[in-house]
Amino acid sequence: MPYLAGFATALSLIVAIGAQNAFVLRQGLRREHVLPVVLTCALSDALLISSGILGLGALLTRSQLALDIAKWGGAAFLYTYAFLAARRAFNPSAITPTSNAPAALRTVVLACLGFTYLNPHVYLDTVVLLGSLANQRGTMGRWLYGLGAVTASFTWFFSLGFFSRKLTPTFARPRSWQYLDTAIALLMTTLATWMLLP
Repeated sequence: MPYLAGFATALSLIVAIGAQNAFVLRQGLRREHVLPVVLTCALSDALLISSGILGLGALLTRSQLALDIAKWGGAAFLYTYAFLAARRAFNPSAITPTSNAPAALRTVVLACLGFTYLNPHVYLDTVVLLGSLANQRGTMGRWLYGLGAVTASFTWFFSLGFFSRKLTPTFARPRSWQYLDTAIALLMTTLATWMLLP
């Protein structure tokens, strides 16, 4: 069934550890603007998957300029966030959710949009891969496949954002936040460097 195939394929792509998931996890643990963050991620995936079904993937793969902009812009964004995470890790007094003021909603949403749209791999996964797989299933089947993929995205991001708070007791200690931010800094640096490799 196209719907289940789309759900399974999209979930396998989304669950992979990445910059966006690390950001959603951190916001969930902080219990800070979680609903806007997960909605931004899931609705963005819905937009990108739909665009792929409508043929945007074919256009993107033919535009070297678009790929280069996404590559260099995405790497710069990830390096910046890695630096901020490393700075938090070396400053324990500003790590726990209760020890510093929550970030403004606008700042959080803009960061979330950056993790989504400045990552060239999101276009390869959603627009190109899922879009092309959906278009192999005929007129009606492609939209059922896309609906399954979008459902997987909503399921994953809402689960990650809202169920991560179950880990809150573990992150009541500053040391746990240091470990998390150190891991995030290393992950972002690795992803940014990998993005720039030929």
